[in-house]
Amino acid sequence: MHVYVLVEHTGATLSPITGELITVARPLGVVSAVVVGAPGEAAALAPSLAELGAAQVIDASAADYTSRLITPEVDALQALGAANPAPIVIAATATGNEIAGRLAARLGAGVLTNVVGIAADRTAHHEIFGGAYKTTTAAGGSTPIYTLRPGSVKAVPEAAAGQLAPMPLPAATERDVRVTSFTPKVRGDRPELTQAATVVSGGRGIGDADGFRDYVEGLADELGAAVGSTRDIVDLGYADPETQVGQTGATVSPDLYIALGISGAIQHTSGMQTSGTIVAVNQDRDEPIFAISDIGVVADVEEFVPELIKALQARKQ
Repeated sequence: MHVYVLVEHTGATLSPITGELITVARPLGVVSAVVVGAPGEAAALAPSLAELGAAQVIDASAADYTSRLITPEVDALQALGAANPAPIVIAATATGNEIAGRLAARLGAGVLTNVVGIAADRTAHHEIFGGAYKTTTAAGGSTPIYTLRPGSVKAVPEAAAGQLAPMPLPAATERDVRVTSFTPKVRGDRPELTQAATVVSGGRGIGDADGFRDYVEGLADELGAAVGSTRDIVDLGYADPETQVGQTGATVSPDLYIALGISGAIQHTSGMQTSGTIVAVNQDRDEPIFAISDIGVVADVEEFVPELIKALQARKQ
């Protein structure tokens, strides 16, 4: 038995979620990591993929890969699934879910999106109603497709052979979407949200956009932490969508989670309640966030956080 895992990467840089994908796929069989990209990228990634547990690294490369969208991944996985049927595991990102949908239509396969775990019998687990319930579901067909919610499992490397297998992809046809130009988003120096050991998140209690910048981002930078937020903050435009934590955002489980001005609605806590230590700062002692917090501070964020930042800076001197 074997399983295909679509590798998440940017050029020759591996995304941390790939370790989660390989870990969750391992019960399904021997892992074949599928690297879809430009020539040479798979070879560069093969040693790291072998350390994570890939027995085989499939080099699905195309010379015109950088000018195409989504179809190379779908083409590669369709060819593999049709020739040698096996489960397929993909990251539950916006792109990953679209790849899964297209692939399911081409292969006539069942697809389960946004799962939080996969069992050896090919069933998968979902968290529903804000994490209040877990369900067990199954997808039909010989090539069931799963998309894994980032941050829902911890990567556990198990070294394997990582044997490289070439699989050149055909060039684009007139039906393919082509990218004529693009401007990549510049990444900051903060850790990636779903992989960070410390996360500082802000809710409506931080006031406004200046409050989010001064208190949430300011404390995060002082601690070397990732920045998180509630949906309200994203909807108000105070924070980028990729910072959202919760039912419709990212699932995180850092060693330390600091919630500033967050009430603790289930839509948010479902994405962070498994954190190691939860510290909540809110001026309303009756907010539900305190029910799941290890440390609760009843205080005004605008008064408490600047003093905390000063204390942290003083300890560094």
